[in-house]
Amino acid sequence: MTHDKPIVPRSNEDTKQVLNRLRRVEGQVRGIQQMVEEDRYCVDILVQISAANSALKKVGLQVLEHHAKHCVVDAAQNGESDEVMEELLKVIRQFSKT
Repeated sequence: MTHDKPIVPRSNEDTKQVLNRLRRVEGQVRGIQQMVEEDRYCVDILVQISAANSALKKVGLQVLEHHAKHCVVDAAQNGESDEVMEELLKVIRQFSKT
């Protein structure tokens, strides 16, 4: 069960929050690229990579939370609980690998 769009669309505020977080992560990654170009100390680069990974994971958790609270609940109420639960477990397993 794959959808091109969320079953329950994100609110404008949710979309704005996710995009703002992603822009910050993008800025962090550009900063890391600059650090590499400047041949900065490896430990400093690794610390920044860790921070970017953490920030990106938070974005993922925010999207996952929306999916669980809205898309999964809506699908379950419409009789698609088996399919949507299997999809949710699959995405949680994939997401937790990172």
